[in-house]
Amino acid sequence: MATRPVVPQPIRGDPVVGGEKMQKKNAAVGRNRRALGDIGNLNSLPGVEAGKPQQAPTNRPLTRSFCAQLLANAQQAAGKKQMNVDKASILDGGQAVNKRPAAQRVVQKKAPVVAKQTKATEVIEISPDTNEKVEDDKEKALPLEKKSAQKKVTYSSVLSARSKAACGISNRPKEQVLDIDASDKDNDLAAVEYVEDMYKFYKEVENESRPQMYIHTQAEINEKMRSILVDWLVEVHFKFELSPETLYLTINITDRFLSAKTVPRRELQLVGIAALLMASKYEEIWPPQVNDLVYVTDNAYSSEQILVMEKTILGTLGWYLTVPTQYVFLARFIKAAISDPEMENMVYFLAELGMMNYDTLMFCPSVLAASAVYAARCSLNRSPAWTETLKFHTGYSESQLMDCSKLLTFIHSKAEESKLRAVWKKYSRSERGAVALVAPANSLLSGSADSLVKSV
Repeated sequence: MATRPVVPQPIRGDPVVGGEKMQKKNAAVGRNRRALGDIGNLNSLPGVEAGKPQQAPTNRPLTRSFCAQLLANAQQAAGKKQMNVDKASILDGGQAVNKRPAAQRVVQKKAPVVAKQTKATEVIEISPDTNEKVEDDKEKALPLEKKSAQKKVTYSSVLSARSKAACGISNRPKEQVLDIDASDKDNDLAAVEYVEDMYKFYKEVENESRPQMYIHTQAEINEKMRSILVDWLVEVHFKFELSPETLYLTINITDRFLSAKTVPRRELQLVGIAALLMASKYEEIWPPQVNDLVYVTDNAYSSEQILVMEKTILGTLGWYLTVPTQYVFLARFIKAAISDPEMENMVYFLAELGMMNYDTLMFCPSVLAASAVYAARCSLNRSPAWTETLKFHTGYSESQLMDCSKLLTFIHSKAEESKLRAVWKKYSRSERGAVALVAPANSLLSGSADSLVKSV
């Protein structure tokens, strides 16, 4: 595409060749736009020397903004002053709305100055879109508070916030609640990713497998007989060296069966030994043989009677043996207490003492486990008695555990004098830290516990 030739203009005051027609033509041109040859910028263009082009000029559309830029560069090379105008005088596409000269509507950004002696090529910088610059300046002018409020909310952040709110994590005081699972992140058996959901589910379903108060429905069984049975089962469990899970499941099966069916006095021990057999099959790798259980009953029952009672209990309970017992919560709450061996033994001691007493059935397993931890901390003078970590993981405040804790402490105060001493002897041994010899917490001993518990 051919370029427009540069027509040299005459100096003002000289006669014009061509008559009146040429004057009218030049006058019309002057009103619209002056030619490039008239503003003295040919020497500053690359490839032009002494008004003679060395090469064909670049084919570039001459917009108003580009012409204004060239004009500004020419004025700077000639030593003229540049004038700054408001940015609002320039619109999209470089079109001006002011009627002032084009040279006053351009805001130059550090145009490079080229000396006349050097032959270096001049780089012409075109200013960015004015609207973008105005938006950037407005954004920079925003205060810090508004900038933080304009942060993008991602889909992942919304889901994370909802998940934490559903689990109650958003209410956790971060500076006080400890991450008790941090040390088990590399242990696959700890199931750190699911442990919070698991215990949330346990608390939801614990009342479904919770034994009811049943002594008033039993014609031949009273509270003292039940305490004798539990004391004997603790001793048998200890002699067979079974796991703690087996003991707590045995007591749960026994109480649930007695809640659903009336049992004569002569079969009460049979119910207990059959429940121990079932719990051993469920929890142990090598459960005791039926003949071994017949031996510990002093041949009071035959192996056939034990198996028949096992079948009767399973049918009554609907084979529902996967239940959250008190031990399930004890394991978690002891971990939340950041306990030592002495503290751990003290908690189990109070929990097993509570199992022997019928009145503890009025509380759900999670409350019993949390109360055992609280009473143990009070007995060992641990301060504070109840931390934010324990409150978060148990879901109970100190006031909610006070009644059950007082009951457990009262039972503890009567354990040494009781005739049923299986639990007391078990935790008086040195391998158990001799925690049975620790004095009960005086702060929890009050007359209010007398109305809740009966002498063992």
